[in-house]
Amino acid sequence: MNADSLRRVIVRDLQALREELRAYEDERDIWKCPSGIKNSTGTLALHAVGNLQHYVGAQFGNTGYVRDRDAEFADRNVPVKEIEGRIDRTIAAIDSALGAMDAETLETEFPVEIAGTRLPTGLALLHLAVHLGYHLGQIDYHRRLVTGKPDTVEAQSVKALVD
Repeated sequence: MNADSLRRVIVRDLQALREELRAYEDERDIWKCPSGIKNSTGTLALHAVGNLQHYVGAQFGNTGYVRDRDAEFADRNVPVKEIEGRIDRTIAAIDSALGAMDAETLETEFPVEIAGTRLPTGLALLHLAVHLGYHLGQIDYHRRLVTGKPDTVEAQSVKALVD
């Protein structure tokens, strides 16, 4: 594993997040929470980019990002264009931070705890990539449930990792 491989996976999934948001015909649907669903697509999108901006952008990219985790789960009706802007800024932060990261850094202790746990940087970054993928799967199912359209977005191709 190297930082560039992690960068490519995270960027691919952030681009897929953007495509999932665009797949909703009615922007208001990203905020719906049908029975049994705790978080909407909008909430999960805000959380995913906030998480990466905090743990990667601020820690390794010196972006100055200050996380407001409560707002990630409380804000509603943020326009899709604003969320897309946050995704774009997160992609830029990931590209900058992980594009400059060397192999030695992956072996050092991650600068902050994640869920009260200290991890090596490489493992912490892998966890963050998987965390994004987990929420992206939730978003895919939310979109299918809310829109009634079972189509896939086809944004998470393996081919995107080598392009």
